[in-house]
Order: sequence, then structure tokens, then C-alpha cells
Amino acid sequence: MARPFVLDITETADYLEKSLKQAKSGTQKERLLMLWWVKTGQVSQRKELNQRLGRSSATLTRWLAAYRSGGLSALLEEKTAPGAPPKIQGEALEKLKQQLASEEGFSSYGAIVDWLKQECGLDLKYDTVNRFVSQKLKAKLKVPRPQSLKQAPEAIERFKKTFNSR
Repeated sequence: MARPFVLDITETADYLEKSLKQAKSGTQKERLLMLWWVKTGQVSQRKELNQRLGRSSATLTRWLAAYRSGGLSALLEEKTAPGAPPKIQGEALEKLKQQLASEEGFSSYGAIVDWLKQECGLDLKYDTVNRFVSQKLKAKLKVPRPQSLKQAPEAIERFKKTFNSR
């Protein structure tokens, strides 16, 4: 015979409803909704919760165990994946952002690696700097377009004046 579904919810239905409206993530909303359904009497069996939420019984058991042991804060706690802290942070990050925003900028990622080593004392690999600057900072290197040495300066000025009239 299955164990009876008994859950003693200490929060009021109004508090759960307000928390549900203010929840920012989907996981928090799901868990608060589960508690609200049980508190208001809309759900009285574990199987019905499984069907309404579309979650396995093992997941609900884990959620209910977290609530029973640590209350609402333990149930709503979102775990973050572990990871190494960023290699470029603090003052070095601010200096790099300023340098990237300046007119000079950098001509290559290798130049950034050298600059970080000289200015900030950070010895980083090319790939690390490339990924950080392009993906995290979404910055682009300042590289001027190539110009022909044979180009006449008068022709450039004439083109600028006549281009706007087109």
C-alpha cells in the first residue's frame, strides 16, 4: 500500500499566490504552483500532481523532501553549475574595456595578450583572450581598412563631395 500524501504547508494561500506572481524563473513558478495547488485543496494525490506538472514522481518526491527539510527557501533554491572564476576580472577587466573602447584599440588578439601581460601582469593564452573578448565582452578589434598607396587625395575629397548628392 502506498504512503498517504500528507504535506503540511506553513505559508498562506495568499502569500503563495503573490510569490507565484513575483517569481522570476520557471522552476520557481512550478514549485510554488505545486504548493499553491496543495494548499488550496485543488490537488490531493501525488499522482494528480505528477500529471498536472508533467514531472516524474521522483522529481516531486525530491521537491517535497526539500520543502519538508528546509521550508520554502530550500525548495526555491536554484543551484548554479560550478565553474572557474573568469581569468580577467576587477581592475584588469575595466582597463581592458577602456582600451577596447578607445580609438587606438588593438590590432589583434595577440596584441591584447601582450598588453594584458605588460599592463596587468596576466599571463593568458591566445584562445582564452580571444573567447573572452569576442564572446563575453562582444568587442571587435579596431583594424583600419586597407587603402591603396596609389590613391590620389584630391580624388578622395571629390568623391566625398559628390557621394552625398547621389
